[in-house]
Amino acid sequence: MMEFKGVYTALITPFRNGEIDWDALRKIVELQVAGRVAGLVPVGTTGESPTLSCKEHLEVIRRVVEFAAGRCRIIAGTGANSTAEAVELTREAKELGADATLQVTPYYNKPTQEGIYRHFSTVADKVGLPVVLYNVPGRSGVPIAEATVARLAKNPVIAAVKEAAGSVDRVSMLKDICDITVLSGDDSLALPMVSVGAAGVISVSSNIIPAEMSEMLDLALAGDFKGALKLHQKYYCLFRDQFVETNPIPIKAAMAMAGMIAEEYRLPLCELSPEHREKLAASLKRCGILK
Repeated sequence: MMEFKGVYTALITPFRNGEIDWDALRKIVELQVAGRVAGLVPVGTTGESPTLSCKEHLEVIRRVVEFAAGRCRIIAGTGANSTAEAVELTREAKELGADATLQVTPYYNKPTQEGIYRHFSTVADKVGLPVVLYNVPGRSGVPIAEATVARLAKNPVIAAVKEAAGSVDRVSMLKDICDITVLSGDDSLALPMVSVGAAGVISVSSNIIPAEMSEMLDLALAGDFKGALKLHQKYYCLFRDQFVETNPIPIKAAMAMAGMIAEEYRLPLCELSPEHREKLAASLKRCGILK
């Protein structure tokens, strides 16, 4: 089974004049590789996948695979609230060279736990690409129950679960009842989750501080929690402010302030409010990202 460990960056999708900014995306991928991240996660929530066309979605995956050129793993976001669509997107991602797939819990239609089990099992069995489950009830409307994760963990294709429900205790619960790799879905919880058994993080903040996130996780996974805590404390205000408004609005605003991208979104997402922009800028200066 494929091992997942360390920092995986939930990549933003940069836009310019309404189109995807491929040059900016290439530079972001190069920054990630230089920052020694374990992998990249294109077209997830942070990549604004709901507002990309199917053609754009697949082209982002293709180009990220091309830009990374085998230097880190690619976990493609190919989830959907239609099982047939998730299967087709995942099949396409596999053909494009993705190493794994991030599969979000079906949203809006709110399936039962049996439906969730069958959904993920079907994607895994029909495509065969390693699956990272994505538990984010705040967005999807339904959680993946611990018992359902345990059932799914018996499938050799289902390799990990991204936990973005805000519970450190859930890591312990999952490790107690099944053998599955757990990845934190929240930067501010990455360190405490690793302390109780998580193997890494799918990070938003690493879009702008990949090397620092990699160092923090390397220290934590090596058992140097004192050293990791120093980095956690230094960048905590950044971790916190990534959610002053809906992700990825704050991280794209931060990257724009740092001169990395144009600050552009697609509706229904829009620019950061003035009061939150001021707070975010102050945190970036406090972290040393802005002067």
